[in-house]
Amino acid sequence: MKISGITDVFFDLDHTLWDFDRNSALAFQKIFRLSKIQVDIDLFLEHYKAINLEYWKLYRNEKIDKESLRLGRLNDAFKALDYHIEPTVVKQLSQDYIAYLTDNNYLYDNTIEILEYLSERYQLHILSNGFHEVQHKKLVKSNIHHYFKTVTNGESVGIKKPNPEIFHYALRQANTTVNKSVMIGDGYEADILGAKSIGMEVVYFDEFNQATDTEIRTIRHLIELKQFL
Repeated sequence: MKISGITDVFFDLDHTLWDFDRNSALAFQKIFRLSKIQVDIDLFLEHYKAINLEYWKLYRNEKIDKESLRLGRLNDAFKALDYHIEPTVVKQLSQDYIAYLTDNNYLYDNTIEILEYLSERYQLHILSNGFHEVQHKKLVKSNIHHYFKTVTNGESVGIKKPNPEIFHYALRQANTTVNKSVMIGDGYEADILGAKSIGMEVVYFDEFNQATDTEIRTIRHLIELKQFL
């Protein structure tokens, strides 16, 4: 059933439009090759993905800073592999990772199709916790920046999802109201619960079929947004 009264659609970026896991894996393959890091890349990524999620949770809850996130997630992933690595090498890898992350910009299936469809009907926006300089590159290099009227990211604002204030800030930037807006994202806590806390409509992008709340609109593929918008 279509959501009525909507004029503005807010998207998370990573893991929602921009295929973070795929692009991140390619970046790691490159920087490990350049730095001659001898690890099983698949095993590394298996540990890194879970560790990265935990570090981002700490970051959005204001318990660690940007540098601690970038270094800590790498240190912990190498420790999980029992792979000794010097701190100077970890720091270089963290810098190289950010430098090369946007060399690949794969999007989820049907991203362009759904953005074309929605942009003819609504004002589109990005609301992300990601770092400003990286998120901007992702949008430009994947050639989707022109679809979005506003881009709000937690680093620039100094507040991160799920804090209600960043949602209110994004609404003001978009010159819209909560009852006319919908949030679409993969982060159940950050995107869905955060938006719901201010009364915003939501659609949960549940790529891995983890949803347990049957009351929340859920999709597993972006093209399914057509049934709601």
